[in-house]
Amino acid sequence: MTPKRLVAKINNFRAHPPLTESFERALREKGTWGGKPVWYGSQKEHWLGWLSEYDGSGYYGRKNRGLSAQFAYNHIMCPPMLLWIAEASGVGRRKILEAKNAALSARPTLASQCAAIRKSIPWSEMELRLERK
Repeated sequence: MTPKRLVAKINNFRAHPPLTESFERALREKGTWGGKPVWYGSQKEHWLGWLSEYDGSGYYGRKNRGLSAQFAYNHIMCPPMLLWIAEASGVGRRKILEAKNAALSARPTLASQCAAIRKSIPWSEMELRLERK
């Protein structure tokens, strides 16, 4: 899947699904996320911003161009961003809760929390869900 195709899918998703919202609150309460002001108002907006300049350096100063949506998913370092796309694309509630709890139980680093989510919901599962939307 290309980043452009992923953007088209994301545009149809709602911005504030409930499990992602509760995950963000839980991370803030633990003090492991959300301490700094951000430029986006939702994880949907975060994804769209992340992907908007994916063929160039963009906001994050990327050095590679022409990367896949899979590459993006596997390199994001924002746990709520990963949970959001899973929830918004229709991954089942049980699987979302499993991923959320795994992230909350992981070491309190972005890398560990993202790895826990990706272990519960790998790209192969995400891509299947996204293709159905």
